[in-house]
Amino acid sequence: MTQNQNLADLSAAGVSVWLDDLSRDRISSGNLKDLIDSKSVVGVTTNPSIFQAALSKGTSYDEQVNELAARGADVDSVIRTVTTDDVRNACDVLAPVYEATNGVDGRVSIEVDPRLAHDTDKTVAQAVELWKIVDRPNVLIKIPATEAGIPAIAKVIGEGISVNVTLIFSVERYEAVMNAYLEGLESAKAAGHDLSSIHSVASFFVSRVDTEIDKRLDAIGTPEATDLKGKAALANARLAYVAYQQVFEIGSRFQGMLTDNARPQRPLWASTGVKDPTLPDTLYVSELVAPNTVNTMPEKTMDAFADHGEVTGDTITGKGQESQAVFDAISALGIDLTDVFLVLENEGVQKFEASWGELLDATSEQLSAASKS
Repeated sequence: MTQNQNLADLSAAGVSVWLDDLSRDRISSGNLKDLIDSKSVVGVTTNPSIFQAALSKGTSYDEQVNELAARGADVDSVIRTVTTDDVRNACDVLAPVYEATNGVDGRVSIEVDPRLAHDTDKTVAQAVELWKIVDRPNVLIKIPATEAGIPAIAKVIGEGISVNVTLIFSVERYEAVMNAYLEGLESAKAAGHDLSSIHSVASFFVSRVDTEIDKRLDAIGTPEATDLKGKAALANARLAYVAYQQVFEIGSRFQGMLTDNARPQRPLWASTGVKDPTLPDTLYVSELVAPNTVNTMPEKTMDAFADHGEVTGDTITGKGQESQAVFDAISALGIDLTDVFLVLENEGVQKFEASWGELLDATSEQLSAASKS
């Protein structure tokens, strides 16, 4: 099967193409394998909203849920079983990619219960549990970058477990995430773990930044405010890449770990589907191209890029100064960026909690129906 040229060009430019979606149908039908073969897909991310959508559609999970109901399983154990089964099977589909890339790609992510986002110890415990249940070297355990999540990241990495840090919105929080990763590597080395086997990505959310800041720019309504619309998210991500370069390309702390074969924690651009219809639908892909990055895309965005996306080279490196100027201009208009990022983080956790709640309710109803049949 021939690879789509636009996505192949993106991959050749140093961007790992990951799919932001997973379902049992996608695995069993061969669709995931087809995307690997035709659209340069080398990884998969999931989140509570994705699982809620997968389990609420069709009948793919009915038989397994009925079997678990017959054994007396409760709703939490049912969800844990079906989601980890999907992730394990997706890991197996991507195993050849994992081997071919020396573990850099071929990754599948699964998130800890979003209700634990503000509890460090319980997040650590569930991350370890999910790692053991999936039992595949190419799984990534997703931990949110909340204040409670930061120490959890360090502890889980210290256990030799690979982590996808999610819900990062600000560069300041991203710096804390990178520090937690390095702290975790130091603990892992002290515990005798092989650092080359520990991988991590830092998921920096993109489109939601424009959504929140553009709303505030609209409220201001001046020509200066209007001119800044659609610029904040790219500037934010590009400043994050500058921070990544400072830590992993020239930072002495990480450089000292290279003799132990430590891996850099790659930036991952998440939430890359464009929400403003006035913006190009491939904006958060074509304008975030740089080496050693990941772009996890909804299938709609991936299809759009396959159809008309363009790779014009590195669109991040060297743009730190102009990106900072965008944020300086936004701040000068009176927009409180600290508040923006706090709102986005809280909303992110709440959205995942709501999706998880819907998933619990739907599964509970299915269990109840199964027990009566």
